[in-house]
Amino acid sequence: MYRQLFILFILCLNASSAMARSLPMSLDEAIALARVRSVDAAEALDELRTAYWEWRSYRADQLPELRFEATLPRYSKQYSAYMNELGNYSFVANNYLEAQGKLSLTQNVRLTGGTVSLSTSLDYLRQFGSNASNRFMSIPIALTINQPIFGTNHMRWSARIEPVRYSEAKAAFLSATEDVSRLAVQYYFSLLLSCENLSIAEQNLSNAEKLYIVAQEKREMGQISENDLLQMELNLLDARSAHTDCLSTQKADMFNLRSFLDLEQDVEIVPLIPDSVPQVTISFSDALDRALANNKFAKNMMRRQLEADYEVAKAKGNLREINLFAQVGYTGTDTRFNDAYRRLRSNQVASIGVSIPLLDWGKRRGQVKVAESNRRVTESRLRREAMNFNQELFILIERFCNQQSQLNIATRASEIALKRYDTNVQTYLIGRISTLDLNDSQTKKDTALRRYVNELYLFWSYWYQIRSLTLYDYLNHGDINADIERILKLQ
Repeated sequence: MYRQLFILFILCLNASSAMARSLPMSLDEAIALARVRSVDAAEALDELRTAYWEWRSYRADQLPELRFEATLPRYSKQYSAYMNELGNYSFVANNYLEAQGKLSLTQNVRLTGGTVSLSTSLDYLRQFGSNASNRFMSIPIALTINQPIFGTNHMRWSARIEPVRYSEAKAAFLSATEDVSRLAVQYYFSLLLSCENLSIAEQNLSNAEKLYIVAQEKREMGQISENDLLQMELNLLDARSAHTDCLSTQKADMFNLRSFLDLEQDVEIVPLIPDSVPQVTISFSDALDRALANNKFAKNMMRRQLEADYEVAKAKGNLREINLFAQVGYTGTDTRFNDAYRRLRSNQVASIGVSIPLLDWGKRRGQVKVAESNRRVTESRLRREAMNFNQELFILIERFCNQQSQLNIATRASEIALKRYDTNVQTYLIGRISTLDLNDSQTKKDTALRRYVNELYLFWSYWYQIRSLTLYDYLNHGDINADIERILKLQ
Protein backbone atom coordinates (compact mmCIF):
# COMPACT_ATOMS: atom_id res chain seq x y z
CA MET A 1 0.00 0.00 0.00
CA TYR A 2 2.72 2.49 1.02
CA ARG A 3 4.79 1.50 -1.99
CA GLN A 4 1.89 2.19 -4.34
CA LEU A 5 1.32 5.62 -2.74
CA PHE A 6 5.02 6.43 -3.05
CA ILE A 7 5.01 5.47 -6.75
CA LEU A 8 1.90 7.61 -7.30
CA PHE A 9 3.63 10.56 -5.58
CA ILE A 10 6.69 10.21 -7.80
CA LEU A 11 4.52 10.06 -10.92
CA CYS A 12 2.65 13.23 -9.86
CA LEU A 13 5.93 14.99 -9.13
CA ASN A 14 7.31 14.06 -12.55
CA ALA A 15 4.06 15.16 -14.20
CA SER A 16 4.21 18.55 -12.49
CA SER A 17 7.83 18.95 -13.54
CA ALA A 18 6.91 18.09 -17.09
CA MET A 19 4.15 20.74 -16.98
CA ALA A 20 6.66 23.51 -16.32
CA ARG A 21 6.40 26.05 -19.13
CA SER A 22 9.54 27.16 -20.91
CA LEU A 23 9.39 30.88 -21.72
CA PRO A 24 12.12 32.35 -23.92
CA MET A 25 12.49 35.99 -22.94
CA SER A 26 14.51 38.85 -24.37
CA LEU A 27 15.85 41.75 -22.32
CA ASP A 28 13.27 44.14 -23.81
CA GLU A 29 10.44 41.78 -22.89
CA ALA A 30 11.70 41.47 -19.32
CA ILE A 31 11.90 45.25 -18.99
CA ALA A 32 8.39 45.69 -20.42
CA LEU A 33 6.99 43.15 -17.93
CA ALA A 34 8.84 44.77 -15.03
CA ARG A 35 7.39 48.19 -15.82
CA VAL A 36 3.87 46.77 -15.63
CA ARG A 37 3.91 43.92 -13.11
CA SER A 38 6.73 44.48 -10.62
CA VAL A 39 6.14 45.67 -7.06
CA ASP A 40 8.61 48.51 -7.59
CA ALA A 41 6.56 49.82 -10.53
CA ALA A 42 3.37 49.63 -8.44
CA GLU A 43 5.06 51.54 -5.61
CA ALA A 44 6.20 54.28 -8.02
CA LEU A 45 2.66 54.52 -9.39
CA ASP A 46 1.17 54.83 -5.90
CA GLU A 47 3.57 57.66 -5.06
CA LEU A 48 2.61 59.39 -8.30
CA ARG A 49 -1.08 58.96 -7.52
CA THR A 50 -0.59 60.60 -4.11
CA ALA A 51 1.25 63.55 -5.68
CA TYR A 52 -1.44 63.86 -8.37
CA TRP A 53 -4.27 64.18 -5.87
CA GLU A 54 -2.27 66.65 -3.80
CA TRP A 55 -1.88 68.70 -6.97
CA ARG A 56 -5.58 68.39 -7.73
CA SER A 57 -6.40 69.56 -4.19
CA TYR A 58 -4.15 72.59 -4.64
CA ARG A 59 -5.80 73.42 -7.98
CA ALA A 60 -9.25 73.04 -6.44
CA ASP A 61 -8.24 75.46 -3.69
CA GLN A 62 -7.78 78.15 -6.35
CA LEU A 63 -11.37 77.79 -7.59
CA PRO A 64 -14.56 79.23 -6.03
CA GLU A 65 -16.11 77.10 -3.30
CA LEU A 66 -19.88 76.89 -3.03
CA ARG A 67 -20.94 75.96 0.51
CA PHE A 68 -24.30 75.39 2.17
CA GLU A 69 -24.56 75.64 5.96
CA ALA A 70 -27.74 75.01 7.89
CA THR A 71 -29.27 74.22 11.27
CA LEU A 72 -32.43 72.25 10.49
CA PRO A 73 -33.79 72.76 13.13
CA ARG A 74 -32.69 73.52 16.70
CA TYR A 75 -35.21 73.25 19.54
CA SER A 76 -34.57 74.62 23.05
CA LYS A 77 -36.72 74.50 26.18
CA GLN A 78 -34.80 75.52 29.28
CA TYR A 79 -34.49 78.07 32.07
CA SER A 80 -31.75 80.66 32.03
CA ALA A 81 -30.62 83.41 34.39
CA TYR A 82 -31.96 86.92 33.73
CA MET A 83 -30.93 90.20 35.40
CA ASN A 84 -33.49 93.04 35.42
CA GLU A 85 -32.80 96.78 35.49
CA LEU A 86 -32.56 96.74 39.31
CA GLY A 87 -29.78 94.20 39.23
CA ASN A 88 -31.91 91.35 40.55
CA TYR A 89 -31.58 87.88 39.06
CA SER A 90 -34.37 85.51 38.24
CA PHE A 91 -34.89 82.49 36.03
CA VAL A 92 -37.02 82.74 32.95
CA ALA A 93 -38.32 80.02 30.68
CA ASN A 94 -37.02 79.82 27.14
CA ASN A 95 -39.02 77.72 24.71
CA TYR A 96 -38.28 78.20 21.04
CA LEU A 97 -37.46 76.55 17.74
CA GLU A 98 -34.96 78.02 15.30
CA ALA A 99 -33.67 77.15 11.86
CA GLN A 100 -30.88 78.74 9.88
CA GLY A 101 -29.66 78.39 6.31
CA LYS A 102 -26.77 80.04 4.49
CA LEU A 103 -25.45 79.68 0.93
CA SER A 104 -22.04 81.20 0.23
CA LEU A 105 -19.61 81.40 -2.67
CA THR A 106 -16.01 81.95 -1.54
CA GLN A 107 -12.96 82.72 -3.66
CA ASN A 108 -9.34 82.82 -2.50
CA VAL A 109 -7.46 85.81 -3.96
CA ARG A 110 -3.92 84.81 -4.87
CA LEU A 111 -2.78 88.39 -5.46
CA THR A 112 -3.60 89.62 -1.94
CA GLY A 113 -3.80 86.39 0.06
CA GLY A 114 -7.32 87.17 1.28
CA THR A 115 -10.78 85.81 0.59
CA VAL A 116 -13.89 87.30 -1.02
CA SER A 117 -17.30 85.81 -0.35
CA LEU A 118 -20.85 86.35 -1.59
CA SER A 119 -23.56 84.90 0.62
CA THR A 120 -27.30 84.80 1.23
CA SER A 121 -28.99 83.55 4.40
CA LEU A 122 -32.32 83.15 6.13
CA ASP A 123 -33.02 82.68 9.87
CA TYR A 124 -36.32 81.48 11.32
CA LEU A 125 -37.35 81.70 15.00
CA ARG A 126 -40.55 80.26 16.51
CA GLN A 127 -41.30 81.34 20.06
CA PHE A 128 -43.60 79.03 22.04
CA GLY A 129 -45.73 79.84 25.09
CA SER A 130 -48.35 82.46 25.85
CA ASN A 131 -46.73 84.98 23.50
CA ALA A 132 -46.15 82.57 20.64
CA SER A 133 -44.84 84.21 17.46
CA ASN A 134 -42.76 83.69 14.34
CA ARG A 135 -39.81 85.80 13.24
CA PHE A 136 -37.85 85.76 9.98
CA MET A 137 -34.55 87.51 9.28
CA SER A 138 -33.12 87.54 5.78
CA ILE A 139 -29.82 88.68 4.32
CA PRO A 140 -30.52 88.47 0.56
CA ILE A 141 -26.95 89.32 -0.37
CA ALA A 142 -23.78 90.12 1.51
CA LEU A 143 -20.22 90.73 0.31
CA THR A 144 -17.53 89.75 2.79
CA ILE A 145 -13.80 90.49 2.53
CA ASN A 146 -11.21 88.98 4.84
CA GLN A 147 -7.73 90.34 4.15
CA PRO A 148 -4.50 89.94 6.16
CA ILE A 149 -2.26 93.02 6.00
CA PHE A 150 1.57 92.91 6.19
CA GLY A 151 1.40 89.15 6.76
CA THR A 152 2.68 86.30 4.59
CA ASN A 153 0.70 85.67 1.43
CA HIS A 154 0.43 81.87 1.78
CA MET A 155 -1.47 81.45 -1.48
CA ARG A 156 1.19 83.26 -3.50
CA TRP A 157 3.89 81.05 -2.01
CA SER A 158 1.80 77.95 -2.67
CA ALA A 159 1.42 79.07 -6.28
CA ARG A 160 5.22 79.08 -6.55
CA ILE A 161 5.94 75.88 -4.64
CA GLU A 162 3.14 73.45 -5.61
CA PRO A 163 3.76 73.41 -9.41
CA VAL A 164 7.42 72.66 -8.74
CA ARG A 165 6.44 69.93 -6.28
CA TYR A 166 4.14 68.26 -8.81
CA SER A 167 6.72 68.57 -11.57
CA GLU A 168 9.22 66.92 -9.21
CA ALA A 169 6.76 64.08 -8.55
CA LYS A 170 6.26 63.45 -12.28
CA ALA A 171 10.01 63.43 -12.87
CA ALA A 172 10.43 61.09 -9.89
CA PHE A 173 7.90 58.69 -11.43
CA LEU A 174 9.70 58.67 -14.78
CA SER A 175 13.06 58.15 -13.05
CA ALA A 176 11.58 55.36 -10.92
CA THR A 177 10.34 53.68 -14.10
CA GLU A 178 13.85 53.73 -15.52
CA ASP A 179 15.17 52.45 -12.20
CA VAL A 180 12.73 49.54 -12.49
CA SER A 181 14.21 48.85 -15.92
CA ARG A 182 17.71 48.92 -14.45
CA LEU A 183 16.66 46.51 -11.70
CA ALA A 184 15.14 44.24 -14.35
CA VAL A 185 18.49 44.35 -16.16
CA GLN A 186 20.22 43.27 -12.95
CA TYR A 187 17.91 40.31 -12.34
CA TYR A 188 17.90 39.36 -16.02
CA PHE A 189 21.67 39.27 -16.38
CA SER A 190 22.07 37.46 -13.05
CA LEU A 191 19.93 34.68 -14.49
CA LEU A 192 21.63 34.92 -17.87
CA LEU A 193 25.07 34.59 -16.29
CA SER A 194 23.99 31.70 -14.09
CA CYS A 195 22.47 29.97 -17.16
CA GLU A 196 25.71 30.48 -19.06
CA ASN A 197 27.68 29.19 -16.09
CA LEU A 198 25.40 26.15 -15.95
CA SER A 199 25.82 25.60 -19.68
CA ILE A 200 29.59 25.91 -19.27
CA ALA A 201 29.51 23.51 -16.33
CA GLU A 202 27.45 20.98 -18.31
CA GLN A 203 29.80 21.20 -21.27
CA ASN A 204 32.86 20.96 -19.02
CA LEU A 205 31.34 17.98 -17.24
CA SER A 206 30.61 16.25 -20.54
CA ASN A 207 34.13 16.94 -21.81
CA ALA A 208 35.65 15.85 -18.49
CA GLU A 209 33.78 12.53 -18.66
CA LYS A 210 34.90 11.93 -22.24
CA LEU A 211 38.49 12.92 -21.51
CA TYR A 212 38.59 10.72 -18.41
CA ILE A 213 37.45 7.72 -20.47
CA VAL A 214 40.11 8.48 -23.08
CA ALA A 215 42.70 8.92 -20.32
CA GLN A 216 41.81 5.51 -18.87
CA GLU A 217 42.31 3.91 -22.29
CA LYS A 218 45.62 5.72 -22.77
CA ARG A 219 46.76 4.63 -19.31
CA GLU A 220 46.00 1.02 -20.15
CA MET A 221 48.12 1.41 -23.26
CA GLY A 222 50.87 3.11 -21.26
CA GLN A 223 50.67 6.37 -23.18
CA ILE A 224 50.16 8.58 -20.08
CA SER A 225 51.35 8.39 -16.52
CA GLU A 226 49.32 7.54 -13.42
CA ASN A 227 49.64 11.18 -12.35
CA ASP A 228 47.94 12.36 -15.57
CA LEU A 229 45.12 9.88 -15.03
CA LEU A 230 44.58 11.07 -11.48
CA GLN A 231 44.61 14.65 -12.70
CA MET A 232 41.86 13.86 -15.21
CA GLU A 233 39.80 12.17 -12.50
CA LEU A 234 40.27 15.22 -10.28
CA ASN A 235 39.10 17.41 -13.18
CA LEU A 236 36.00 15.23 -13.48
CA LEU A 237 35.20 15.59 -9.77
CA ASP A 238 35.71 19.36 -9.94
CA ALA A 239 33.41 19.52 -12.96
CA ARG A 240 30.69 17.63 -11.12
CA SER A 241 30.99 19.92 -8.09
CA ALA A 242 30.92 23.04 -10.26
CA HIS A 243 27.85 21.73 -12.09
CA THR A 244 25.97 21.23 -8.80
CA ASP A 245 26.83 24.74 -7.60
CA CYS A 246 25.84 26.32 -10.91
CA LEU A 247 22.53 24.45 -10.94
CA SER A 248 21.69 25.72 -7.44
CA THR A 249 22.63 29.31 -8.36
CA GLN A 250 20.61 29.13 -11.56
CA LYS A 251 17.49 28.04 -9.66
CA ALA A 252 17.88 30.87 -7.16
CA ASP A 253 18.32 33.50 -9.91
CA MET A 254 15.36 32.02 -11.77
CA PHE A 255 13.20 32.40 -8.66
CA ASN A 256 14.34 36.01 -8.14
CA LEU A 257 13.55 37.13 -11.70
CA ARG A 258 10.27 35.21 -11.76
CA SER A 259 9.16 36.83 -8.50
CA PHE A 260 10.24 40.28 -9.67
CA LEU A 261 8.19 39.92 -12.86
CA ASP A 262 5.25 38.41 -10.93
CA LEU A 263 5.17 35.23 -13.04
CA GLU A 264 3.80 31.85 -12.05
CA GLN A 265 6.13 29.42 -10.36
CA ASP A 266 5.81 26.85 -13.17
CA VAL A 267 7.37 29.25 -15.71
CA GLU A 268 10.95 28.46 -16.65
CA ILE A 269 12.45 31.64 -18.08
CA VAL A 270 15.03 31.19 -20.83
CA PRO A 271 16.98 34.47 -21.06
CA LEU A 272 18.35 35.38 -24.48
CA ILE A 273 21.66 37.16 -24.90
CA PRO A 274 21.04 40.61 -26.46
CA ASP A 275 22.49 40.52 -29.95
CA SER A 276 23.06 44.27 -30.24
CA VAL A 277 23.53 47.40 -28.17
CA PRO A 278 22.80 51.07 -28.99
CA GLN A 279 25.66 52.81 -30.75
CA VAL A 280 25.45 56.32 -29.34
CA THR A 281 27.85 59.03 -28.24
CA ILE A 282 27.00 60.95 -25.08
CA SER A 283 28.95 63.95 -23.81
CA PHE A 284 28.98 65.05 -20.18
CA SER A 285 27.90 68.61 -20.97
CA ASP A 286 24.88 67.42 -22.94
CA ALA A 287 23.90 64.88 -20.25
CA LEU A 288 24.24 67.53 -17.54
CA ASP A 289 22.00 69.96 -19.45
CA ARG A 290 19.39 67.23 -19.92
CA ALA A 291 19.55 66.24 -16.25
CA LEU A 292 19.19 69.80 -14.98
CA ALA A 293 16.20 70.33 -17.27
CA ASN A 294 14.40 67.03 -16.65
CA ASN A 295 15.64 65.24 -13.55
CA LYS A 296 13.78 65.33 -10.24
CA PHE A 297 17.02 66.42 -8.54
CA ALA A 298 16.96 69.90 -10.13
CA LYS A 299 13.28 70.33 -9.27
CA ASN A 300 13.91 69.07 -5.74
CA MET A 301 16.62 71.71 -5.28
CA MET A 302 14.29 74.43 -6.54
CA ARG A 303 11.47 73.32 -4.24
CA ARG A 304 13.66 73.14 -1.16
CA GLN A 305 15.05 76.62 -1.86
CA LEU A 306 11.52 78.00 -2.23
CA GLU A 307 10.40 76.30 0.99
CA ALA A 308 13.37 77.76 2.86
CA ASP A 309 12.50 81.24 1.53
CA TYR A 310 8.87 80.69 2.52
CA GLU A 311 9.82 79.81 6.10
CA VAL A 312 11.79 83.07 6.36
CA ALA A 313 8.88 85.08 4.95
CA LYS A 314 6.46 83.35 7.33
CA ALA A 315 8.67 84.09 10.34
CA LYS A 316 8.91 87.76 9.35
CA GLY A 317 5.15 87.92 8.81
CA ASN A 318 4.58 86.65 12.34
CA LEU A 319 6.28 89.75 13.77
CA ARG A 320 2.91 91.52 13.55
CA GLU A 321 -0.59 90.46 12.57
CA ILE A 322 -3.13 92.90 11.12
CA ASN A 323 -6.34 91.54 9.67
CA LEU A 324 -9.09 93.48 7.88
CA PHE A 325 -12.66 92.17 7.91
CA ALA A 326 -15.47 93.95 6.08
CA GLN A 327 -19.02 92.95 5.18
CA VAL A 328 -21.62 94.95 3.28
CA GLY A 329 -25.12 93.91 2.30
CA TYR A 330 -28.78 94.17 3.16
CA THR A 331 -31.01 92.61 5.77
CA GLY A 332 -34.69 92.42 6.56
CA THR A 333 -36.82 91.04 9.37
CA ASP A 334 -40.55 90.42 9.85
CA THR A 335 -43.06 87.99 11.24
CA ARG A 336 -43.86 86.75 7.74
CA PHE A 337 -41.52 85.13 5.25
CA ASN A 338 -42.34 87.36 2.25
CA ASP A 339 -42.14 90.56 4.24
CA ALA A 340 -38.67 89.61 5.50
CA TYR A 341 -37.39 90.32 1.95
CA ARG A 342 -39.09 93.75 1.78
CA ARG A 343 -38.13 97.05 3.34
CA LEU A 344 -34.50 95.94 3.42
CA ARG A 345 -32.00 97.87 5.46
CA SER A 346 -28.24 98.14 5.07
CA ASN A 347 -26.12 95.61 6.92
CA GLN A 348 -22.47 96.61 7.30
CA VAL A 349 -19.66 95.30 9.46
CA ALA A 350 -16.04 96.45 9.41
CA SER A 351 -13.19 95.58 11.74
CA ILE A 352 -9.41 95.70 11.82
CA GLY A 353 -7.74 93.27 14.15
CA VAL A 354 -4.20 94.04 15.29
CA SER A 355 -1.80 91.74 17.09
CA ILE A 356 1.62 93.31 17.71
CA PRO A 357 3.84 91.89 20.48
CA LEU A 358 5.19 94.69 22.65
CA LEU A 359 7.44 92.53 24.79
CA ASP A 360 8.22 88.96 23.81
CA TRP A 361 11.90 88.92 24.87
CA GLY A 362 13.06 88.56 21.26
CA LYS A 363 11.14 85.32 20.61
CA ARG A 364 9.77 86.29 17.20
CA ARG A 365 13.03 87.93 16.16
CA GLY A 366 14.75 84.72 17.17
CA GLN A 367 12.35 82.72 14.99
CA VAL A 368 13.33 84.91 12.03
CA LYS A 369 17.03 84.30 12.73
CA VAL A 370 16.42 80.55 12.99
CA ALA A 371 14.57 80.54 9.66
CA GLU A 372 17.38 82.53 8.02
CA SER A 373 20.01 80.16 9.47
CA ASN A 374 18.06 77.14 8.22
CA ARG A 375 17.91 78.73 4.79
CA ARG A 376 21.69 79.16 4.74
CA VAL A 377 22.10 75.52 5.82
CA THR A 378 19.76 74.45 3.03
CA GLU A 379 21.70 76.50 0.47
CA SER A 380 24.99 74.93 1.60
CA ARG A 381 23.52 71.43 1.36
CA LEU A 382 22.13 72.16 -2.08
CA ARG A 383 25.53 73.31 -3.31
CA ARG A 384 27.19 70.16 -1.96
CA GLU A 385 24.49 67.91 -3.43
CA ALA A 386 24.83 69.68 -6.78
CA MET A 387 28.59 69.05 -6.76
CA ASN A 388 28.07 65.37 -5.89
CA PHE A 389 25.41 65.01 -8.58
CA ASN A 390 27.68 66.52 -11.24
CA GLN A 391 30.55 64.29 -10.14
CA GLU A 392 28.46 61.11 -10.20
CA LEU A 393 27.05 61.98 -13.60
CA PHE A 394 30.53 62.70 -14.98
CA ILE A 395 31.85 59.34 -13.74
CA LEU A 396 28.80 57.54 -15.14
CA ILE A 397 29.23 59.10 -18.58
CA GLU A 398 32.93 58.25 -18.63
CA ARG A 399 32.23 54.64 -17.67
CA PHE A 400 29.51 54.33 -20.30
CA CYS A 401 31.71 55.70 -23.05
CA ASN A 402 34.50 53.33 -22.01
CA GLN A 403 32.08 50.43 -21.73
CA GLN A 404 31.39 50.27 -25.46
CA SER A 405 35.06 49.58 -26.21
CA GLN A 406 35.26 47.14 -23.30
CA LEU A 407 32.29 45.25 -24.72
CA ASN A 408 33.89 45.03 -28.17
CA ILE A 409 37.09 43.68 -26.61
CA ALA A 410 35.18 41.13 -24.52
CA THR A 411 33.23 39.95 -27.58
CA ARG A 412 36.38 39.32 -29.59
CA ALA A 413 38.18 37.71 -26.61
CA SER A 414 35.29 35.29 -26.06
CA GLU A 415 35.32 34.27 -29.74
CA ILE A 416 39.08 33.64 -29.69
CA ALA A 417 39.01 31.73 -26.39
CA LEU A 418 36.18 29.45 -27.57
CA LYS A 419 37.95 28.71 -30.85
CA ARG A 420 41.22 28.01 -29.01
CA TYR A 421 39.52 25.62 -26.59
CA ASP A 422 37.78 23.65 -29.36
CA THR A 423 41.11 23.33 -31.16
CA ASN A 424 42.93 22.20 -28.00
CA VAL A 425 40.31 19.51 -27.27
CA GLN A 426 40.92 17.95 -30.67
CA THR A 427 44.68 18.35 -30.29
CA TYR A 428 44.61 16.68 -26.86
CA LEU A 429 42.70 13.69 -28.24
CA ILE A 430 45.56 12.97 -30.61
CA GLY A 431 48.15 13.50 -27.87
CA ARG A 432 49.76 16.69 -29.17
CA ILE A 433 49.28 18.83 -25.98
CA SER A 434 49.37 18.17 -22.23
CA THR A 435 46.55 18.21 -19.68
CA LEU A 436 47.78 21.52 -18.25
CA ASP A 437 47.46 23.22 -21.65
CA LEU A 438 43.95 21.87 -22.07
CA ASN A 439 42.91 23.03 -18.59
CA ASP A 440 44.37 26.46 -19.26
CA SER A 441 42.41 26.88 -22.49
CA GLN A 442 39.21 25.74 -20.78
CA THR A 443 39.69 28.26 -17.96
CA LYS A 444 40.42 31.05 -20.44
CA LYS A 445 37.30 30.12 -22.45
CA ASP A 446 35.03 30.14 -19.39
CA THR A 447 36.51 33.37 -18.08
CA ALA A 448 36.15 35.11 -21.46
CA LEU A 449 32.48 34.15 -21.78
CA ARG A 450 31.66 35.28 -18.25
CA ARG A 451 33.47 38.54 -18.86
CA TYR A 452 31.48 39.11 -22.05
CA VAL A 453 28.15 38.61 -20.24
CA ASN A 454 29.30 40.85 -17.38
CA GLU A 455 30.43 43.62 -19.77
CA LEU A 456 27.06 43.35 -21.50
CA TYR A 457 25.31 43.73 -18.16
CA LEU A 458 27.39 46.80 -17.26
CA PHE A 459 26.54 48.44 -20.58
CA TRP A 460 22.79 48.06 -20.11
CA SER A 461 23.00 49.03 -16.46
CA TYR A 462 24.83 52.27 -17.35
CA TRP A 463 22.40 52.88 -20.21
CA TYR A 464 19.30 52.82 -18.03
CA GLN A 465 21.05 54.72 -15.27
CA ILE A 466 21.77 57.52 -17.74
CA ARG A 467 18.15 57.43 -18.89
CA SER A 468 17.01 57.69 -15.27
CA LEU A 469 19.21 60.72 -14.56
CA THR A 470 18.67 62.63 -17.81
CA LEU A 471 15.13 61.46 -18.65
CA TYR A 472 16.27 61.58 -22.26
CA ASP A 473 16.22 58.80 -24.85
CA TYR A 474 19.50 59.12 -26.72
CA LEU A 475 18.48 56.38 -29.14
CA ASN A 476 15.30 58.11 -30.37
CA HIS A 477 16.54 61.65 -29.55
CA GLY A 478 13.62 62.81 -27.40
CA ASP A 479 12.69 63.46 -23.80
CA ILE A 480 11.25 60.55 -21.83
CA ASN A 481 7.70 61.55 -21.03
CA ALA A 482 4.32 60.06 -20.20
CA ASP A 483 0.66 61.00 -20.17
CA ILE A 484 0.27 61.04 -16.38
CA GLU A 485 -3.49 61.51 -16.28
CA ARG A 486 -4.04 58.69 -18.78
CA ILE A 487 -1.80 56.36 -16.76
CA LEU A 488 -3.73 57.12 -13.57
CA LYS A 489 -7.11 56.66 -15.26
CA LEU A 490 -6.09 53.22 -16.51
CA GLN A 491 -5.43 52.03 -12.96
